[in-house]
Amino acid sequence: MIPIDKKRQADFQIIARWVNEGECVLDLGCGRGVLLEYLKQKKSTYGVGVDIDFDKILSCVKRGVPAYQGDILSILKNFPDDSFDRVIFSRTVEQLDDPDAILAEGLRVGRRVTVGFVNSAFWVNRLSAFFKGRRTINEVYTKPWYESQPSNPFSINEFEDFCRVRKIDVENRIYLSGDWNSECSLSPNLFSGYAIYDLATSV
Repeated sequence: MIPIDKKRQADFQIIARWVNEGECVLDLGCGRGVLLEYLKQKKSTYGVGVDIDFDKILSCVKRGVPAYQGDILSILKNFPDDSFDRVIFSRTVEQLDDPDAILAEGLRVGRRVTVGFVNSAFWVNRLSAFFKGRRTINEVYTKPWYESQPSNPFSINEFEDFCRVRKIDVENRIYLSGDWNSECSLSPNLFSGYAIYDLATSV
């Protein structure tokens, strides 16, 4: 098993490719501000985070990362259109109560939106559900359902369908294999463990 911190590092590196030097970035569900700190070091970005967990906001402050504590949708509605060069949802969308509305707000306040998520249709997850009748527990899904935060996992195909229905332009996409390191080009809905999308609104 590849350590979770190395998986997160691979995620960060891909996001950093799409972020231009000195951009203004909003990270929704920012956690402890590690991604924003990384982007500041690599791309000299100005980053702002949002998270519901007060302890995580304190960690952001200790890192020198400005952050708001509160409900993502409520905070987004306070920003004017195109307030940020990029809005990031890194393993956040599946935790949202109203992902449709929040993604729409993210696309309103950001010129680009980055979405990264675990592919629920990855073959390991399918086999676990088929043979064991339960979700797999591994370095990605580290806890049983009763110890996990509320989540609504989805697949690459489901997210592609969502973008098509909502007329969201997919500017770029990268699928990572189960190791979250090498890129996956063959049947990503089956063989990709993680997907990252670069989105914009259709004109």
